[in-house]
Amino acid sequence: MALERIIEHLTVLVACDSQNPPRHIKGEDELIRYPAKVLAESGFDVSVHDHGSGHVNLYARRGQPSVLFNCHLDTVPVGAHWTHPPLSLTSLEDRVIGRGVCDIKGAAATLLAVAQTSQADMAVLLTTDEEGAGSCCVNHFLDECTDRFEQVVVCEPTQNQAITAHRGFLSVKGVFRGEAGHSSEPRALADNANHRLAQWISAAVTYAQALEEAGQRSCFNVGLMSGGTKSNVIAGEARVHYSARLGPGQSNEALFDTLKNLAGAHAWASWEIPFSGSPLPAAGQTDEASLAFCAQAGLAVGEPVGFWTEAALFSQRGLSVFVFGPGDIAQAHTADEWVATAQLAGAFEGYRSMVERGVGDE
Repeated sequence: MALERIIEHLTVLVACDSQNPPRHIKGEDELIRYPAKVLAESGFDVSVHDHGSGHVNLYARRGQPSVLFNCHLDTVPVGAHWTHPPLSLTSLEDRVIGRGVCDIKGAAATLLAVAQTSQADMAVLLTTDEEGAGSCCVNHFLDECTDRFEQVVVCEPTQNQAITAHRGFLSVKGVFRGEAGHSSEPRALADNANHRLAQWISAAVTYAQALEEAGQRSCFNVGLMSGGTKSNVIAGEARVHYSARLGPGQSNEALFDTLKNLAGAHAWASWEIPFSGSPLPAAGQTDEASLAFCAQAGLAVGEPVGFWTEAALFSQRGLSVFVFGPGDIAQAHTADEWVATAQLAGAFEGYRSMVERGVGDE
């Protein structure tokens, strides 16, 4: 019965186009109206806050909950190479297929089923801008909500294991200036923006390798670079976009402050940070309270993971938080994205255990 409810909810949610970009989502869309209706009919007080530009929060609370569940409803773009319709749920013998079923509409549908079948106090925050939009929704919620929670659960895919630690994510764009001119001029060696960028990349990779040798893996990656106009023109500008994923206890700010000045870059480079998310736990926090909660709720605890989640945003505000959800991260963001029905059923039992046992119960 629980799985039937989950599939019913997931069918509706997958049919709602919530691709990000373009993130054309409004508070009156079916993506928001449907879970709001289900939760209201299950005895929740429901509020919707549309912050514009596709940033919508749905917050639902029943009773005096000590646990908050957080799910995002936006998905990455559909992309190519699907063999099943991405915005229509396909049910096979042991899995369901559709954009977002793993990341993370499957978890949202499971929470709706828990809300319908349990009378326990419960709180749910659904957001619409996790996929590359700066996490404005969670930050708005944390700025505005006066409710206090002893535990937060972020429902990203972890194969139904509680994950209390993960890497951060730092995204940086840089523009290197040069002095354009004819390539026959000897000054091309020093004045070419591409040369300056290449020297910086070499120094940055060397620094990242030194960190790894010291046991502080940075997961440094230059994802994009471009520059110049023709082979016989000294490049006047070059661009780079890199990322890094630091572990708990490491600092995005400290890494950026070091990298930005390597190879003389302070003289001709300007930098922009589109996104910086701390590791989990965030600086100064521990996972002791989360581990105690997991033991009480009978949850299996997994090893730290390399991907970033919005759990770090809650940790930065001093809240105890862990990640727990159905599916495998390897199935997220792929063509024919899928989640096993056994994972959905397992998540249902896990979430129900959390709300019915709560924090502080004997």
